[in-house]
Amino acid sequence: MLNIQQAFFNLPVRDLDRAKSFFAHIGFDVYPPYTSELAACLNIRDTTFVMLVTEDFFQSGLPGKQIVGNDQNVESIIALALDSREEVDRRTELAIAAGATPVSEPSDAGFIYSRNFQDLDGHVWVFNHLDFASAEADTDQEGE
Repeated sequence: MLNIQQAFFNLPVRDLDRAKSFFAHIGFDVYPPYTSELAACLNIRDTTFVMLVTEDFFQSGLPGKQIVGNDQNVESIIALALDSREEVDRRTELAIAAGATPVSEPSDAGFIYSRNFQDLDGHVWVFNHLDFASAEADTDQEGE
């Protein structure tokens, strides 16, 4: 098994201050040691971070490549599991109030509830709640 100590996901943004304000509105904390005028670090969990990187700085590490993420194209989907369905709804509604665009209707598959949105720079986020206990209970009942 690969022993990963930290994970950093880099997303290009057009306006760093605007992006920081948007994510602060949803409830993400900016991690100052990894934040500058070129990038802001969102602390997702102890060892998991999302770097909001200015488009120019992001592009500087990709000579000959083009940034494709925008309102029409998606280069990735970031999915985060939250504590409850209510928290999924609350955080998604905060994102929408801050300018995000819903991508689809909420999805309820019983053990997994999710809502998604496109942030101000076109990146797709999914907030979901995974209820493994109910999934296991359903499986146990089927086996009886």
